[in-house]
Amino acid sequence: MDGPIESRVDHEVDNWLRWLPRWRPGTHRGRSRLCRQCFGSPIVAAAGLATDVPHAVQHALSMRMKLVIDASVDEYTDRNLPLLGRELRMTEERRAARSYRPSDGLEPEFKGLDLDPQPPPDAPYLFTFGELSQSENVNEPSLVPPPLTPEEKAAIRVELKLADDYAVLVGKRVCAELAGHRQRIERAIAEHVEPQVQALLADLDSSLDFR
Repeated sequence: MDGPIESRVDHEVDNWLRWLPRWRPGTHRGRSRLCRQCFGSPIVAAAGLATDVPHAVQHALSMRMKLVIDASVDEYTDRNLPLLGRELRMTEERRAARSYRPSDGLEPEFKGLDLDPQPPPDAPYLFTFGELSQSENVNEPSLVPPPLTPEEKAAIRVELKLADDYAVLVGKRVCAELAGHRQRIERAIAEHVEPQVQALLADLDSSLDFR
């Protein structure tokens, strides 16, 4: 992902706007818990999506902004935080050794969502994608990380703090840039999302009246 933060945000908002006409309301069972990525998110608020907008629509934009932030933090880490960068690369190597990774290769609008729907109480799953994704070949000698010295642990804690501070800085810049797109976002919601929501409410009203 090349270019400054502003151009990256512009690019991902454009991608989200191209995706939005394909969105359709979900017909599956609702979520059993709040999405940590979207609930109370300053990114969702900056985009003007915090009120009366379906979660899937919020999540799709939120995850695209997370791509921007993560890419910027990764670049900062590679340039300035060698110990943390080494640990992250080793973690990625261990992840790559997994035999099955169901969450890899998903489009941004699906990343971070539950891998499995809630099972019916009378028909539990024999296995789930979530369980499969947790299996790692951690017993392979080449995958066991070497122990860190006390000095390395202290240095990594410092680098983690620097990476966290930089992520907060980038997040604020992303929110500021998103605010400039609010009119485009609001127009797209009014055109592509609101009619579908109103149609669902009308169907609900008619079904309740029928009963």
